[in-house]
Amino acid sequence: MENKRFSQEISIFHGLKAPEKGIIVGYGAIIDAYNLQMPFPYHLSLISKKRRSYKTEKWNVFTSKLHFEDSLYKHLIFSFKYEGLNLLFFKNLFEMLSVNEILGLIQKEPTGQYSRKIWFLYEWLYNKKLNVSDLNIKNYVPLLDEKRQYAVEGTYSKRHRIINNLPGNQDFCPLIFKTEKLENYIQANLAHEKRKSLKDFHKDILQRASAFLLLKDSKASFTIEGESPKSKRAARWGKAIGEAGNNPLSKEELLRLQQLVIENKRFVKMGFRRQGGFIGEHDRTTGEPIPEHISARWQDLEQLISGLLKTNETLNESNFDAVLAAAIIAFGFVFIHPYQDGNGRIHRYIIHHVLARKQFTQQGLIFPVSASILDHIDDYHRVLQKYSHPLLDFIDWKTTSDNNVEVDNETIDYYRYFDATPQAEFLYDCVYDTIQNIIPQEVKFLEKYDRFKRIIDEEFEMPDKMVASLVRFLEQNEGKLSKRAREKEFAQLTVAEVEEIEDQYTRIFEED
Repeated sequence: MENKRFSQEISIFHGLKAPEKGIIVGYGAIIDAYNLQMPFPYHLSLISKKRRSYKTEKWNVFTSKLHFEDSLYKHLIFSFKYEGLNLLFFKNLFEMLSVNEILGLIQKEPTGQYSRKIWFLYEWLYNKKLNVSDLNIKNYVPLLDEKRQYAVEGTYSKRHRIINNLPGNQDFCPLIFKTEKLENYIQANLAHEKRKSLKDFHKDILQRASAFLLLKDSKASFTIEGESPKSKRAARWGKAIGEAGNNPLSKEELLRLQQLVIENKRFVKMGFRRQGGFIGEHDRTTGEPIPEHISARWQDLEQLISGLLKTNETLNESNFDAVLAAAIIAFGFVFIHPYQDGNGRIHRYIIHHVLARKQFTQQGLIFPVSASILDHIDDYHRVLQKYSHPLLDFIDWKTTSDNNVEVDNETIDYYRYFDATPQAEFLYDCVYDTIQNIIPQEVKFLEKYDRFKRIIDEEFEMPDKMVASLVRFLEQNEGKLSKRAREKEFAQLTVAEVEEIEDQYTRIFEED
């Protein structure tokens, strides 16, 4: 182990151009040296030949003053200090080391915090004890550096004198790094801002807006999947979304939700998969799969879903931020992809569920985050691919007789230990957009609609259904009634009356 070379001077590293020539260190150097079967972290570390430090999109560059001895232990210390905790890395690394080599790392500094973290991680990841005596020192150290990554309150491990503040368990524990964007959103207290922005609206308006937003969110969720459901089906799923948070998340609840999503069950095998799964296309000539994402092996679903549900309970009972919790659970679910069909809509339902259970939504007003996702559909696809695409190089699969995929290697760790930072940032963007734009726009539309309707009632005594059609036609044609509408649906109106109605519509609906 100690003879292995980790540090190397690079200008290009695995096809990625470095911002300057320097020494690759930390996780990147160790993954490369051991050829670990995992994607590189989103940010790689480079020690400059100069005394300067800076960051780029892909690189963290450190001053030459940080240069250290080229040993596995020293690289691990660097990673703990400057790169945060990567559970997938440690699981892969421990697979490459013998027990004696791991004990050697622990014995470098038996009471030092980094040796203790390595020791704890090994026993936690494998649920087995090494032949090491319990510590009896006083001080405890947190496993996650809370200046770098989001953590829960934690439990105390007397054996290691470690505070286990991981936001999950051995079977499911994605992590999120603290970024400027996430910190700004959290400090802004968006849930409070939402309540404040809606407090001046009449309760009746909010209730009507909720009904519209419920259907809007349901239709958006189907549209994201490339479907155009009938109004009855969208309303049924909208009702389910409106009840999000009422029932605890469980395997039985997830199965119930799939039954609500899938109307025609003749062509779908319901329940958790008993075969492989992927997202992508089929070759038009051969029919063979062209995966964009490969789902977790069906043999691992029981363990993964159990872990996800347990993590959901942990996050719900802690002071962990609601939106971050929703990102971990909802995106974790869709990456696992436990069903043959219905995963995407249930994934977005889980966002509603977690936000409701964490009391982020308290106005009795549905939070139409799917509508914002639809408005940012390209960003949504990119954030899904940011997780899925790097994994394709590490999943060994073959085509089955029915042109599905069958995974041949162990892949469970990819679905339980991933960096959920990009997904958390995307979801917070959508939450912000929903609060700042989508909900206020709907509420203000209803206020303007009521003002317009009162004028039409006073002048023309139109039935409510006809007023709704009138507004829809005007909205679709930039405030003007089309020739067809004037000659058919509203033939009773004179030219002067049509012009008056159009003027009133423009005055009310186009004002700020």
